[in-house]
Amino acid sequence: MYIRTTLKTLNDAFFMALEAIRDNLLRSILTLLGIVIGVFAIIAVMTAIRTLESSINTGLNVFGSDVIFVQKSPVIQMGDHNSRRKYWRRPNITYDMALELRDRMLGAEFVSAQDGTGGKTIRYKKESTNPNVGVQGVDEFGLEALNHKLDYGRNFIPEDIEYSRRVVILGTDVIQKLFPFQDPINQTISINGIGFDVIGTLQRKGEMFGQSQDNFVIVPITAYLQYYGTRWTSLGISIKAPDGESFDLTKEEVIDQMRIVRGLGPMDENDFEVTSNDALIDTFGSFTAGIKMFAGAVSVIALVVAGIGIMNIMLVSVSERIKEIGVRKAIGATRNNILFQFLLEAVFLSLIGGVIGVLLGVGVGNMVTLVMKNVAPVIPIDWVFIGLGVCSFIGIVFGIYPAYKAAGLDPIESLRHE
Repeated sequence: MYIRTTLKTLNDAFFMALEAIRDNLLRSILTLLGIVIGVFAIIAVMTAIRTLESSINTGLNVFGSDVIFVQKSPVIQMGDHNSRRKYWRRPNITYDMALELRDRMLGAEFVSAQDGTGGKTIRYKKESTNPNVGVQGVDEFGLEALNHKLDYGRNFIPEDIEYSRRVVILGTDVIQKLFPFQDPINQTISINGIGFDVIGTLQRKGEMFGQSQDNFVIVPITAYLQYYGTRWTSLGISIKAPDGESFDLTKEEVIDQMRIVRGLGPMDENDFEVTSNDALIDTFGSFTAGIKMFAGAVSVIALVVAGIGIMNIMLVSVSERIKEIGVRKAIGATRNNILFQFLLEAVFLSLIGGVIGVLLGVGVGNMVTLVMKNVAPVIPIDWVFIGLGVCSFIGIVFGIYPAYKAAGLDPIESLRHE
């Protein structure tokens, strides 16, 4: 009996809330707009960030598993011109330094040197690519270091590196452009006019942030430095830890040995950067944390303003329904019945705005999937429930005073009210 009565009260409160919105449509829309904006802001941002994070957890996996990466400047640079100039002034990392580090890191599974450049034109007979193909120089460990996989053909061997052989492994975009109906293995292509023999092809990786990860070719690092290196070329060095348990120890050893290779004194700061997949994801997380805080602040302000609006509309509703309250009390409604009714109306008003905000937020937040292909839409279920919970809280906090005022009306005076 109690459950049936409670359900009837909830049902009555819901339809009374809808009636209040219908009777005062413009006022209700303006009141709910704050709730919609507040919930929309946080849900849209969280949905977009979750979508990016799901892509980044795989997309930023640019290094192989348990691989530590060393280079002259940070992979992701933030800051003013002066801080970036500090990195530019650092000495370049040379191939000799990479070889010396390899000799010192005896416990590492491998030490691999690599560098890359873009804007190259690849030609095969009468076919040619646009002048936007990347050229990556690596050694025999480069595919694993950079998390690429061979499709068919062969990888580089130590002799390819030692003798600077002009051999090349192709990405799938280049294959589709130059060899749409032909096996590229053992064919000769030219990279900006320099001939290279094709020895292998790579598996497709797809897109990241709307950019193809397959529009490039790979050549031996020594041939790369010979034909495409400049005095500004600074290599990156990948070091693979023996296993996940020794990753942190290997990272500390890399820093110590690299300081020796770079000739740094005990008091000198590092003139190189050490990073990994986890560090890249953490860097992105620190960047998105600021966005989340800003969205949260905007949402709180909008929700507080909306809460004040809900209190206003409920006070107006109470003043317009004084006689109705008197009738209900006269036929047996208790103080708690009236209090519960108006409190539920405030909560339902808030939740209606919250649901609209959630739907809009999820829709807009997932619009990033239109830009970033191969990224699945995301619904942040936890934030959906948090948003609706906050809306309920706002409805209770700002609806309690109007509900209390309605419950405290004298039934006799209410019946006399015109």
